[in-house]
Amino acid sequence: MARLILIGVGAGLAAALLFASVASGSLVSVVLFYLAPLPILIAAIGWSHWAGLLAAGLSALGLGIVFGAKFLAAYSLSVGLPAWWLGYLAMLARPGAQPGMLEWYPPGLLVLWCAALSALAVVLAIPYFGFDQDSLDRGLRAAFERALRAPSDAPEQATDSSRLIEFLAVVILPAASALGAVVHMLNLWLAGRVLRISGNLRRPWPDIPTMRLPVPAAAATVIAFAASFLPGLPGTVGAIVSAALLIAYGALGLAILHALTRGMSMRPVVLGGAYGSLAVLGWPLLLASLVGLVDAVVDFRGRAARKGPRPGS
Repeated sequence: MARLILIGVGAGLAAALLFASVASGSLVSVVLFYLAPLPILIAAIGWSHWAGLLAAGLSALGLGIVFGAKFLAAYSLSVGLPAWWLGYLAMLARPGAQPGMLEWYPPGLLVLWCAALSALAVVLAIPYFGFDQDSLDRGLRAAFERALRAPSDAPEQATDSSRLIEFLAVVILPAASALGAVVHMLNLWLAGRVLRISGNLRRPWPDIPTMRLPVPAAAATVIAFAASFLPGLPGTVGAIVSAALLIAYGALGLAILHALTRGMSMRPVVLGGAYGSLAVLGWPLLLASLVGLVDAVVDFRGRAARKGPRPGS
């Protein structure tokens, strides 16, 4: 018990410092900010979800005392509680088909939870700006005006700033939802790798290329994407949800690529090109999302398995 408390306190302190580092305004602090869930995930997966919950609670309380209630709420919804919940789910297991075997919580559902938690955090932030679309738009524009506009702006610069503000006000919430899903997935993966290397991972490493998402999730993604074209808040919520879910299906599309290239001599080149194009261009993630969505109907990996192994694989 004492060890769990020490781990929870240490992880909470580390998470709070990482999250608060963004106040410095440096470029490195942005990276540290996005790593804030990592200590909580390591504590929850490597030792106990109680250690993770203690870390999440203490870090939220400390940040709230220093920076105020709004900071506490933002941290709890976007970092503390999601990290604890993902760590808790990652260590869930039930008896398997064979005696003495355990069936661990599937990675596909963890990916789906990463998307759901990110979307939920962004949706819950909407009332901070207003309870209708007009109030939300005004609040977002005002926030960007304070951040981007200087009093000495020339007229042409002011026009450019206005266009940028209008653009950011439209895309910021779906972009935040998508980015949050990516951050949750990366931190979950990093926590697992750190614990595996250190010998503290208490579950087998999942075979990620074989992961699957529930079929209803594909229907939910299509519905949310269609809802994003609705006027007002329903359209905004649809865009937020669909953006996060498309990230989940992008991860599934990449997992399918990993599975289909097993045994190929050109596998490193194919995977390197895929991840390189994602890093440089970004838009190929939409293609990966489409592959993941279509897989719910086509089952690319099942078809490949039925064709048999490749020669030389």
